[in-house]
Amino acid sequence: MIRRWLGNWLGGKPPTRNELGRMGEDVAAKELRRRGYRIRERNFRCSRGEINIVAEEGGEIVIVEVKTRSGGSHGDPQDAVTAAKARKLISLGEAYLAQKELHDVDWRIDVVAVRTDLPAGRQVEIIWNAVSG
Repeated sequence: MIRRWLGNWLGGKPPTRNELGRMGEDVAAKELRRRGYRIRERNFRCSRGEINIVAEEGGEIVIVEVKTRSGGSHGDPQDAVTAAKARKLISLGEAYLAQKELHDVDWRIDVVAVRTDLPAGRQVEIIWNAVSG
């Protein structure tokens, strides 16, 4: 997927929003694994919406929101996590825990910000406990 996306982009065709999002999630999952997170699930869907990545790290369940930007015109990726989005992520985390019958577990919400437009290549930043309830 990343090679196809890069091939399209280098060939002059910019990635679609979905392609950019998928590529960012792939990059985020790889970085999370490298840093010791265990990926439990990707693209968990329920009636409230979708969680990009559900992982475990340090004994906690981690709800991961991935934000990817290919240019600086829209600000830093993590800036897209508004107060409304934060509330939705909390609701999605609660729904995930309830559906999986994970009671009395510690959990948090991390944001992974992926930038692909930098001269030195891409940058991945993990913002630990970025949203709190």
